[in-house]
Amino acid sequence: MTTLELVWFILIGVLWAGFLFLEGFDFGIGMQFAFNARDDKDREALYQAIGPNWDANEVWLITAGGATFAAFPGWYASLFSGFYLMLFIVLLSLIYRGVSFEFREHMPTIQATHLWERLIALTSFLVPFFLGMILTATVSGMPIDAHGDLSARFFDYVTPMTLVGGVAVALMSYVHGLNYTRLRIEGKIQQRALTQLRYLYPVLLAGEVIFAVLLFFYTDFYQTKAMWTIIILAFIVLITVSGWYIALKKQHEIIPFILSGLSLASVVTLLFVGLFPRVIVANNPIHNLTIVSTASSAYTLKLMTIVVLTALPITLVYQIWSFWVFRKRIISHKVVE
Repeated sequence: MTTLELVWFILIGVLWAGFLFLEGFDFGIGMQFAFNARDDKDREALYQAIGPNWDANEVWLITAGGATFAAFPGWYASLFSGFYLMLFIVLLSLIYRGVSFEFREHMPTIQATHLWERLIALTSFLVPFFLGMILTATVSGMPIDAHGDLSARFFDYVTPMTLVGGVAVALMSYVHGLNYTRLRIEGKIQQRALTQLRYLYPVLLAGEVIFAVLLFFYTDFYQTKAMWTIIILAFIVLITVSGWYIALKKQHEIIPFILSGLSLASVVTLLFVGLFPRVIVANNPIHNLTIVSTASSAYTLKLMTIVVLTALPITLVYQIWSFWVFRKRIISHKVVE
């Protein structure tokens, strides 16, 4: 394995972690159109909270997919063909989610506006749910042949492990979105977000314990990466408990938001550490797809590295500037003391 191959494997993991950190609270905000908003003022406040940033946050997913295609074409081919239906649902959900944000602004009736807002909530759940299923399926073992072709049946995709993974990513995104609501919006919706967090944090913590147990039965993480697996799992539990305590007891807003984002990023870290040096785990270890067997040529990786070193700092500066410009709190309903 060359240095550039290792660097690009890590970079793709960073892109996935960045996507879930940034787009995770977008998904959480979207789901609140159904589970937290009570009227049009609440829904408008939710929209304004992510309106300037949601499309830029999705770029991280596009970049992760593009980087996989260019740096590891074998990985991309098996992943996007083997998980075609799931990825199609993700893509369709992202499309409808995007147009829903725009169409809700131009509907002639309240009923039509609410229809698009319900679609925002649905697609905001479907995307993290299916991405969670895909990510956990790649580490659970899939039917891959000697040519790297992934041909799976329904119950290869749908297992207790992948279902828990999908629900976990969706729930973590919702919690992340609730923390973002507390950070960006003032009013009754902010108080309802805190109330929901009081009940969801224990559920999330229980889900993380279940996920840790399922890792033992569905992956080889505890056998091959025992120390790192335990450390990262303990870190995820620790920051969840810390976010729970700080949000409810200390009434802080920015720290719980950062911690809920870190929990999503830590799940990606756990999966990529457990995968290494593989990219997709096969039922037959002989057919595992690895970094070396799926990587592009050294010249391609070198050229991509130059492009990334040039473009990534500009992108990061722009996103930081965008969040800074739209940092002002949004007022929904004023709370009567």
